[in-house]
Amino acid sequence: MRLAWGPVELHPLRREDAREWSRLRTENESWLLPWEPSTGLSWAARHTPAAYRAMRRAATRRARVGTSLPFAVRYEGRLVGQVTVDNVVRGALRSGSLGYWVDRAVAGRGVASLAVALVCDHAFGPVGLHRLQADIRPENRPSRRLVERLGFRQEALFRDYLDIDGAWRDHLGYALLAEETPGGVLARWRARAPR
Repeated sequence: MRLAWGPVELHPLRREDAREWSRLRTENESWLLPWEPSTGLSWAARHTPAAYRAMRRAATRRARVGTSLPFAVRYEGRLVGQVTVDNVVRGALRSGSLGYWVDRAVAGRGVASLAVALVCDHAFGPVGLHRLQADIRPENRPSRRLVERLGFRQEALFRDYLDIDGAWRDHLGYALLAEETPGGVLARWRARAPR
């Protein structure tokens, strides 16, 4: 599946992106580390081309069984991040957890917002989900603003929710329902995007 609008394109994770992903993640360590789950491994060890290949294989397996929607984000042809809907549950819940990151070099240009809007519309449309949830640290104001602008509402405070950067951190639970975006999330993004 390929999703695109303007200079932003999303596609499944590709084998040939390993080196570019590794370089990008390594260069963005100080930008991303405060928001990333702890693993016990150093940042460098977690972001080698081999680590990308292992992550890609696991994500592809989850995508094949319908429990994940992993996308690489490109801006003007260059890899700049990822958006993933993970923990997809079908049946009566029809829900998924949204996660995303972008290169600091493109932050503030609307790239992440546009990428998330495209994935939301895909998840609510062809995939048939009813609810998307994004769990964000209270200190991460840019990420909170991103989801709020797209229509997500804060629903919860999860205390000591995830081990992030070596400590248990609170998160705010945001959610968006399919029926709250009758014209689509991309349309909402376009209405708010600077002209």
